[in-house]
Amino acid sequence: MTTHKTGTREQWLQARLELLKAEKELTHQSDELARQRQELPWVPINKGYRFDTDEGSASLADLFHGRSQLLVYHFMFGPDFADGCPSCSSIADGFNGVAVHLANHDVMLWAVSRAPLPKLKAYKSRMGWAFPWASSVGGDFNFDFCASYTEEQQREGSVEYNYRRESPLLTSGREGVEISRATPDGPGKFAAMCGTDAASSTRRIRNAEEETMCPACIGSAAVMVAGAASTGGILAACIGKFRKFFATSFGLLRKTKRSKKELL
Repeated sequence: MTTHKTGTREQWLQARLELLKAEKELTHQSDELARQRQELPWVPINKGYRFDTDEGSASLADLFHGRSQLLVYHFMFGPDFADGCPSCSSIADGFNGVAVHLANHDVMLWAVSRAPLPKLKAYKSRMGWAFPWASSVGGDFNFDFCASYTEEQQREGSVEYNYRRESPLLTSGREGVEISRATPDGPGKFAAMCGTDAASSTRRIRNAEEETMCPACIGSAAVMVAGAASTGGILAACIGKFRKFFATSFGLLRKTKRSKKELL
């Protein structure tokens, strides 16, 4: 039998109005954070990243597909994974419809993972997805944007995530198995769902708030729409920050007025 408190309709309404006031305050705080995020400086991207796509090898500029903005989702799917991250998969289930609307509003949405393209295509077909998904296998894209890191970085504590250095990886008797303060066996169970081990999985995206791998790339991503810059090229306009306890997985890039040939 439930022990939750009960009351009259009037008591519920009074409590609900008080909660509504708090909700409005939270909305206004979120609006202010969004404004501050939009004022962050843009950073030129000068590296010649390459990706494997359904259309063949592509540069970062190619991923724009004629749009001025590119929204990248760092999907947790490492080269040694048997399956994609279940939480990323849950989010990606909504990409098909969203991608069409974004494309009609000058924004191209791509998922990017380090798994080889044939593995991504097989998983994409199995899940019934149609949104564009590129493989960055063999490149530095995910590493440069702090969405992946090496085993050496993990051991040495040279991982930079959520814009700060993290302590060396803690283990619980087995090399590379991380301890979670919330769920000690969480990383192992989560990695098993992806068909890999905990050490490999935690080298993708991890949750800096809880010292465990990201339990869900979920929630409301605050992504800024950037304006054009006068310097030319492609600029990293924003790395969207998920709400507390969730990992940074979105990045919005802006292509400026230089020609496509100059960006290749």
